[in-house]
Amino acid sequence: MATAELHKSGAPRTPRPAAKGSRRSAGRIALFLTLCVVSLLMVVPFVWMVLTSLKTPVEIASQDAGLLPAHWEFGNYVDALKAAPFATYARNSFIIAFSHTVINVLVASMAGYSLARIRFRGSEVIFYLFIAALMIPTYTKVLPEFLIVRFMPLAGGNDLFGQGGSGWLDSWWALIVPGAVTPFAVFLFRQFYLDLPVELEEAARLDGLGEFRIYSRIMSPQVKPAFITVALLTFESSWNNFLWPLLVTHSDHLRVIQVGLSVFKTENGTQWHFLMAGTTLATLPMVVLFLIGQRYFVQGFATAGLK
Repeated sequence: MATAELHKSGAPRTPRPAAKGSRRSAGRIALFLTLCVVSLLMVVPFVWMVLTSLKTPVEIASQDAGLLPAHWEFGNYVDALKAAPFATYARNSFIIAFSHTVINVLVASMAGYSLARIRFRGSEVIFYLFIAALMIPTYTKVLPEFLIVRFMPLAGGNDLFGQGGSGWLDSWWALIVPGAVTPFAVFLFRQFYLDLPVELEEAARLDGLGEFRIYSRIMSPQVKPAFITVALLTFESSWNNFLWPLLVTHSDHLRVIQVGLSVFKTENGTQWHFLMAGTTLATLPMVVLFLIGQRYFVQGFATAGLK
């Protein structure tokens, strides 16, 4: 009787646990289905690339051909490697990507640590400049960087004013120095170093450690996900870079693997079976690296900037 009067009086009813559980289950199912659809859309181009690399040119040109190859031509990979010195191209890409990764991780981590843990005049302004640099489109920086490389003083026959020669063009300097340190890496490291407790560095200073030893031995081991994330992103970006190596080099011994794939596109047409085979081989190292470091990679993006 009292319960009926309470309901009539307009008092709020407590939700039933069963209803809450059903809503959560429905939400999880919808999220799972959405992620499955998105994952399928991302995997389909890669699967198509691999299957196309195993087809014959006649089958690729045929409109009646199915998704699966009628004859699995694994020899396309061997023939693609023989069509150009891809061992040299892969070596060049690895040298550039490895150099960019080492430089970016070292310099950006030290810059991020300085902006996060060392208080000095102008630190906030410098940080805002890094944020502003993130907003500059990549292709708007290509021409200024090219002019800097072309007119580099005392390089490639240039005089003190950058005239008379070619500067850093067609050299390892042009491939490695520009873009070696990225503003995003500095920002990411700063956010990670900000999250560390101040008691760690205070205890290290009491033990007599200098600033560099605090950075290298105390603080940096605590932000391994940041190092893995920056290393993976830097290596991937450098490995897949096409426009910049194409602009600053013309010698075959400096050509990178992404530019080397253009040999399969001629005036008479595109050799799609070789191009897809070469692209698959060029993509494989990045897939392996991501599978190795995916736990730290996801953790790095999930925890950055939470403070």
